[in-house]
Order: sequence, then C-alpha cells, then structure tokens
Amino acid sequence: MIITKTPFRMSFFGGGTDIESYFREYGGAVLSTTFNKYCYVTVRRLPGFFDYSTELAYSKIERVTSIDDIEHPAVRNAMKLLNVRDIRLTYEADLPARSGLGTSSSFAVGMLNAFYVLKGIKADKKKLADDAIYLERVLCNEAGGWQDQIAVSYGGFNRINFGPEGYQVLPVAVSPERKEKLNRNLMMFFTGFTRSSSDIHKSIRLSTPDKRAQLREMGLLVDEAERILVDESRDLDDFGRLLDNAWRLKKLAGGKVSTDNIDAYYDRGMKAGALGGKLLGAGGGGFLLLYVQPERQDKVRNAMKDLMRVPFSFENCGTQLLYCAPEAYMSDDVKNEAL
Repeated sequence: MIITKTPFRMSFFGGGTDIESYFREYGGAVLSTTFNKYCYVTVRRLPGFFDYSTELAYSKIERVTSIDDIEHPAVRNAMKLLNVRDIRLTYEADLPARSGLGTSSSFAVGMLNAFYVLKGIKADKKKLADDAIYLERVLCNEAGGWQDQIAVSYGGFNRINFGPEGYQVLPVAVSPERKEKLNRNLMMFFTGFTRSSSDIHKSIRLSTPDKRAQLREMGLLVDEAERILVDESRDLDDFGRLLDNAWRLKKLAGGKVSTDNIDAYYDRGMKAGALGGKLLGAGGGGFLLLYVQPERQDKVRNAMKDLMRVPFSFENCGTQLLYCAPEAYMSDDVKNEAL
C-alpha cells in the first residue's frame, strides 16, 4: 500500500501569465504558496479475487476490467502513461474539488507520485510537476496554465518564472516573522460555488491586444508584491491593497471570472474592513481570500457569517510519500516491482 499527501495552493499574483501560449512568447510570473490542506491518494495492488482489474474511489466508484473503460480521464491517461495495471486507488481531500485551489493538479501530482513509488522509480519534484503538466494539458486536453502542478509539487512560498525555455521556481526571501504576519492577515471563506477552471480558461481570449496588455500588467504586480514581502521597511498592508488592484484587473478578463454573488461578498468584506482580496483560482466560484488587519477581523468575520471560514497555515513540503509497504498476498515478482 502506498499513500501520498499533496497540498493545495493559493495563487496571489500573475495568474494567466502561466498559460503556455502566452508565456512562450511574452514571458510570465506568478507568486503563490501551498498551505496545510491536502489531498490523499492511496494506491495498492488489486488481488485477483474479483471479476474486475481496477477499482477507483473518488466522488464515484469505478470498477473496470480494461483501462480504456475508466471514466476519470486523469487516472486513465496516467495509468497508460506509466503502464500501471491491476490497482485499487482512492482519493480523499480536506477541501472540495473545483474550488480554485488547484485540486485537480494536487490529485494529478499525488497520483503520479504514488504510481512512481509503486513501480520502484524515484521521481523528483520537477519530474512530478512536468509529468502532471503533460498529463493534464496534453493527454487530458484540459485548458489552463502550469502554475498549479509546479506549486503543489515543490511546496512553499515561491515566485515561478515562465519563459521560452520553460519555468524556474524561486523561493521568496521573506523573513519567517513577516511570512507569519502575512498568514495571520489572510482570511479564507468558502463561497459554496464550484466550477471547472478549464471552462473559465476557455472563456478567456489571450490573442487580443487588450488581453495581452492586461496580462503584462498582472505580471508586473508579481514584481511589486515580491518587493513588498522582502523589504522589511515596506508596509505589509500594501500587499493587501495590491491584491485589490489585481482582483479588479482580473475581472476584466472575461464574464466568467466573477459573478454578482461573488462581487457582493467581496464588497461586503471590503466595507467591513478588508484591504483587498481575490477569488482563488481561475474565477467563477470557490474560495474568497481577503487581506484583513487583525483588529478588523471580527467585523469581517461577522459580515461574512453566512460563509464558512477556513483557517490555514502556509506549508513548505509539497507532495510527500506518507506510507509505503508491500502487500502480504503479493507474489514475489509483484513485490519486487512494488519495492
């Protein structure tokens, strides 16, 4: 049995500039972190006691005799990619899917991590990120960028640069004390709305001059946000105000980025004392992040009382192998492959 644990991520600035068709020509950058809410993928060899060869348990149960019959596209394509057969796979998560936290990419990375361990192959963080990008963007043909797979593979608070040659992960040199203060000033609320980030990305047209200019401006905010974080003389509250600028800019991207309900919640939080915030992910629903000074958090919490607040802490590990043990009923050849 193999169990992997992979964090979710929150992206602060630069989203959209990580889309390959844009950054290969114009470059891009995002500022993001992973935090202590996770998905767990368990994989074990399926013994030959059953009339099916693969069993999957996620939001539904699948039992099939052929990989081609698997409905879940990421599982089907990953099993084919790595020639994995005869398994039972289960997925559990601390937070709901399709909620703007890179959940599908966390699952993809955690699953690939487990598959490599099952095959006795040591895959580093870059390998897992690259394979997850290939799985989601090429094999599954899902629209979107590259930041999620990279963020959850590596973990931590990072600036990720994108360009013609690919990407570079650069940890942000923010002091532990300042990082902790930022964490305390962020409040996250679940709006109750979920959506497909791929559908949101499909609604955004990157080819127009106005959109390209908007993405360049969003990319520049990454530079400013990083300067605020690393310069101890800067007011950290400027980070929150910059979030507000970025959110208002992002809403210009397309009609599906926000909704009337999301706008109403955001305005309610701002009127109660938040300095800024954003909807996490591509938009349309999921989790609303607000930057709120500690003395104003009770008022904001009361203003958002009909939404669930989700406390969190930044984390630094990325995807991890939690448990690995051979199955007692395995034949020797299968044991050797699993180890």
